[in-house]
Amino acid sequence: MEIKEINIRYSQLAESECCLSCGGAINYAEPATGEVCVDLGSGRGTDVLRMAETVGETGFVYGIDVSDGMLEKASKNAEKFNVKNVRFIKCDLEKIELPDKIANLVISNCTLNHAADKQSVWNEIYRILKKGGRFVVSDIYAVQTIADEYRTDPVAIAECWAGAVTRDEYMEQLKNAGFSSVEIIEESKPYAKGKAEVASFTIAGKKAKGCSCS
Repeated sequence: MEIKEINIRYSQLAESECCLSCGGAINYAEPATGEVCVDLGSGRGTDVLRMAETVGETGFVYGIDVSDGMLEKASKNAEKFNVKNVRFIKCDLEKIELPDKIANLVISNCTLNHAADKQSVWNEIYRILKKGGRFVVSDIYAVQTIADEYRTDPVAIAECWAGAVTRDEYMEQLKNAGFSSVEIIEESKPYAKGKAEVASFTIAGKKAKGCSCS
């Protein structure tokens, strides 16, 4: 399935009742008044609007997505509820169109495994976080390497596991990005998906306050 086809599929899902999320990162994120927050794979904007209410008028929330349908739905929801301290941006996760060190908090629900270059995504998360900033991410990892036959399978993509890497690969990418301490908040037992076996987890980490890098 081509990227364009995937984007069309998610645009269609924006108008359905389908739940695409594999976890509830926002339930552990604890955004605070005045903070700048970013939701990667913001979909209909539900979590963006929730965080916007929490951070208040002195805070701001960015929603990042690649689907025109999802972005349109999210913008309409923000307008409907008169939420002003939000902005929805269309861009790839591998190149987030935000300045360095802008965010106190980055969250994501079952989106990062869709990215073709996951290391670049984690590098970008590290880049946009302020020193001492944090992330909370819910995602899926593979117990064993996912077979190629599933990488472009529409059902596997929609269920958010087609692009999953192994747990060891996932943790190595975090380390390579600069996150030296990562907490696993919750983790499921492995479960079968087609011929694959995967697991869900929610992880959190911080950008060191004293780091000299970007």
